[in-house]
Amino acid sequence: MFNLPLIILKFLYNNFLYNSFFYLFFRVLRIMERIGDDMIFEEILSKLPAKVVCRFKCVSKQWCYELSTPKFVFIHTRRVGNSIQKKLLSLKENSIVVDDIVSGNLEVDTSKTVTFPYDVHPSFLSIICSFNGLILVCIKRNHSELVLWNPTTRRFKLISDDYFIRYFGRHNDTGGMYFDEDNNLKVLHINCYWDVLTARVYSRRHDSWRKLNFLNGTQLPSNFYSWSSGIYSGKTIYFIVSNYWIPPGERNIVAFDVISESFSLLRFPERIEVNPCQVHFLTISNKLHVIVVQYAGELIADLVKYEHDDWIKVFSFNKARIVQHLEPQQRTNVIQDNKWLITSICGDTVEVLLCNDSFNYIQHVDSYNGPKGALFLETIVSPFD
Repeated sequence: MFNLPLIILKFLYNNFLYNSFFYLFFRVLRIMERIGDDMIFEEILSKLPAKVVCRFKCVSKQWCYELSTPKFVFIHTRRVGNSIQKKLLSLKENSIVVDDIVSGNLEVDTSKTVTFPYDVHPSFLSIICSFNGLILVCIKRNHSELVLWNPTTRRFKLISDDYFIRYFGRHNDTGGMYFDEDNNLKVLHINCYWDVLTARVYSRRHDSWRKLNFLNGTQLPSNFYSWSSGIYSGKTIYFIVSNYWIPPGERNIVAFDVISESFSLLRFPERIEVNPCQVHFLTISNKLHVIVVQYAGELIADLVKYEHDDWIKVFSFNKARIVQHLEPQQRTNVIQDNKWLITSICGDTVEVLLCNDSFNYIQHVDSYNGPKGALFLETIVSPFD
């Protein structure tokens, strides 16, 4: 039996590349007369790339509505999430660059310069997190501003309020994004200022902020602690909170449950409590992992997975070394020539050599956030409800 939706999908995609838009549109109308609107939108158009879907929104008001419904956006985003193709957005010295990532590998000669919605120099930008094609960017000038931005559709929204009037720093200003049970996009923002931690959550649907309760009786609000970027995995956003003063090297894992919107502390693996030690979160195949870089006589880099409430070492990487000077074309957290460049929490770039097993495993990295770079999917998710 022929797979009709797949055949039509290939027909649409191939013809979209080589024929005029209006010619293709009339061909689609003829197909719709035979198989119905639901098949077209949910089984065919939902499998097209995000930029192609955006082109189809221009067909008519009805098509724009159908391709913007929460149901269609959800279906499209879910299917895009299974793709091996991703993008890496990098904040360079004087520009913002997007590279193609396929199976974890940087595709050579794919770099494209993109324009940020606001007229601001890239040096004043910091990436807080990325989620489902949206990137949360902080503009740091005389005061801070938060921008919810989809680089694919170029849509953006300024979500900061009067609370952000003071300047925030990279180590005590962090957050994450998630969908709640009502499919409402929310933005979590955490700030530590003069030993006071303020956690707030923004609702896209209501376009407003509200304050959350944080853990009582901890020293984590102290400005001696440095907060990592948040990483989303399994209905939870995770942060690494490190004390870089006294006692040096103390590390904590703060977990934020997106359903209950509450915080908790996780046990840090005792077997990797070695000083000095740097750790960094990422997700691989939608599971939480941590990169551990230790300086115990020699440089050691391990990959550890969190599964069934326990930490399991996956790989010890070969020939780990700190890269002092990077070539302009090199990027972090992507594979090149069987080597992987890792950005640690303190900003060092560590290069490790991948064997066949580690290469096959690492190529499924699906989420990485850093102050100057982030992996993202090309989706049609809107900053607006």
